[in-house]
Amino acid sequence: MMSIKKSIMVGGKRKTAIAKALITEGNGKVLVNKIPYENLDFFKKLIIQEPIEITKRVLGNFNFDIAVNIKGGGTEAQTEVSRLAIARALVKFTNSEELKRAFARYDKNLLVADTRRKEAYKPGDSKARRKRQKSFR
Repeated sequence: MMSIKKSIMVGGKRKTAIAKALITEGNGKVLVNKIPYENLDFFKKLIIQEPIEITKRVLGNFNFDIAVNIKGGGTEAQTEVSRLAIARALVKFTNSEELKRAFARYDKNLLVADTRRKEAYKPGDSKARRKRQKSFR
């Protein structure tokens, strides 16, 4: 007889980066685009590690396997969206109100997406806010 593991898919967005996190019960493996997060460069690893460390502190253990797939965006947006997806997945999977409060206390953007987008270029200008120079000679 096969045992069916409980799994939940959660998404998140940051600028043009979109992440989907699949969380299951396991032994603490976190993969970002099929790469263990420990193998990422130092600062990206620290950013992704934040929700994991908070979960360890609140729940006392971290027995979840999380696979995050990211499409689009730059490297920073991808890092931030993976952090958002991991935190959302942990809250939804555990149904822990205490964990949700701990994330909100640490950083609101762990659970709430940052909705800021790039401002549109205006007609006749080269950038969003820059205006044409005038010279009165």
